[in-house]
Amino acid sequence: MLRVENLSFAYDNLQVLENINLRIQQGENIAIIGESGCGKSTLLKLIYGLMDVEQGEIFWEDEQILGPAYNLVPGAPFMKYLSQDFDLMPFISVSENISQYLSVFYPDQLKERTQELLEMIELTEFADKKVKTLSGGQQQRVALARVLAQKPEVLLLDEPFGHIDNFLKSSLRRNIFNYLKESRTTVIVATHDVNDVLPFADRAVVIRDKEIIARARPLDLYRNPRNLYVASLFGEASIISIDVLKTYANTKRKIIVYAHEFRVSTTSGLKVTVKKAYPMGSHYLTESKSLENETIFFNADSLFPTGKEVFLNVAIETINQRIQEATTAND
Repeated sequence: MLRVENLSFAYDNLQVLENINLRIQQGENIAIIGESGCGKSTLLKLIYGLMDVEQGEIFWEDEQILGPAYNLVPGAPFMKYLSQDFDLMPFISVSENISQYLSVFYPDQLKERTQELLEMIELTEFADKKVKTLSGGQQQRVALARVLAQKPEVLLLDEPFGHIDNFLKSSLRRNIFNYLKESRTTVIVATHDVNDVLPFADRAVVIRDKEIIARARPLDLYRNPRNLYVASLFGEASIISIDVLKTYANTKRKIIVYAHEFRVSTTSGLKVTVKKAYPMGSHYLTESKSLENETIFFNADSLFPTGKEVFLNVAIETINQRIQEATTAND
C-alpha cells in the first residue's frame, strides 16, 4: 500500500498542496485530475522522492519515501516516474533504449521482452532508428516502454500521452493500461485528459485550491459531480434551476447538466438564444444564452443559426439522479 499522510508543500511562499491524504492499494490505477497548476505534477514528484516533503509523510508498505536531502540519487528503486521530459539516450536506437535495463545475461529473453514492448507502443518498424530522429510523440512512446521494461512496483505517469497523435492514443492506452492491470502494477496518473481516466482508473482524485475536493470511482464522479468544477473536468456543463427546466416544479434547487443531456424542443422548456456552434463531427456543440443571460452549452444534431431561439429539456430521470446525489452528499 502507498500512503500519503497530511502532505503539504510550498514553492518559496506559494502554497501548492495542503493536507493531502491518500491510501492506494497494490495494483490500483489512480488518476489525479484538476486544472493546470493545481499541484498534480508536484504531488507525483514528492511521491517519487524528487523533492523533500516539508510537512507530512509518504510510505510504500513500511518504507518511508525520502527526498534528495536524504538520498544521493533521488527516487526509490521499486518506483519509476515518467515525466514530460523523456530522459532518453538520443544517439542509440529505439531497441537499445528500451533494453537498457534488461539483463544481457539472458539474450533470448532480452530480445523477446524488447519485441513485446515495441509491439505494445506500436513502434516495431522503428526498432533500429536512432531516438534523435523520432518525433516528440514517438519519443514519448519509447519513454513509456523504457519504464515498463523495468517492471516497477509503482509507476507514476505525468500526462503520459500528451505528445502522442490522437489516432494512436486509444490503442496505446488500451495496450499499456491493460498490461499494467494484468501485472498488478500500482499506477498513479496525473492527467487533464478524461480519456485517461474514465475507461481505466479505479479511482479518481480531484485537486483544487491545494486540496483534494473529491475522490470516487471515475464514473461516479462523472454521473454525479458534486460541483461545476468537477463536472467541467469531464465535459461542458451548466448549473440550471429545476423550476426553469420544469415549470411545474416548486423548487429553486439547482442541478448540474452536461451538454449532451439537454434535448432540443421547438415548443417548451428552458428558452435560450443560440450564439455560436462548434462542429464536433457527430454533433454541434452549441453555445447559447438564457433569459437570465447565463451561458449554456448543449449538443444539437443540426446546425442552428446565430440568434435562433430554441427550448431545452432534461429527462426527469437525470434530474432525480442529481437531486438524490446532492441530498446524499449533504447528509
